[in-house]
Amino acid sequence: IVCFIGRSNVGKSSLIKALFSLAPEVEVRVSKKPGHTKKMNFFKVGKHFTVVDMPGYGYRAPGDFVDMVETYLKERRNLKRTFLLVDSVVGIQKTDNIAIEMCEEFALPYVIVLTKIDKSSKGHLLKQVLQIQKFVNTKTQGCFPQLFPVSSVTFSGIHLLRSFIASVTGNLD
Repeated sequence: IVCFIGRSNVGKSSLIKALFSLAPEVEVRVSKKPGHTKKMNFFKVGKHFTVVDMPGYGYRAPGDFVDMVETYLKERRNLKRTFLLVDSVVGIQKTDNIAIEMCEEFALPYVIVLTKIDKSSKGHLLKQVLQIQKFVNTKTQGCFPQLFPVSSVTFSGIHLLRSFIASVTGNLD
């Protein structure tokens, strides 16, 4: 199991749709409306593994968000990796710190994925990457050291992230 967590409207569903565009069994509905995903959505990727699309936190988050997500993250033994999505335009927000603290507290291996890189200028993106990289290096323990900058629109970085997921789930063949 791998799960995707992040603020409302950070692009979780869009990223899952882009990552698994070659897996017809992964049917992801994407909404323009922030806070559309209210429950955890599970997608089987062939016989290989399951992807969990978590509801967003922050704007229009379901009231039981923390309980639902915390319980899931704490008790899921077969969770291989948590992908924490951060909007590359705005960087790490206060609400993201809640998710980061949860991952750290439960000693979950997690990865920060920078979404919407097509919406940032190169200079702004570089600034965010350096800032977040410094944060990862100095303030986290369980975070994978490499960031994954991606765009679900241009597919930039998607192949690399797809390969990483294949690697952590043991599906490199």
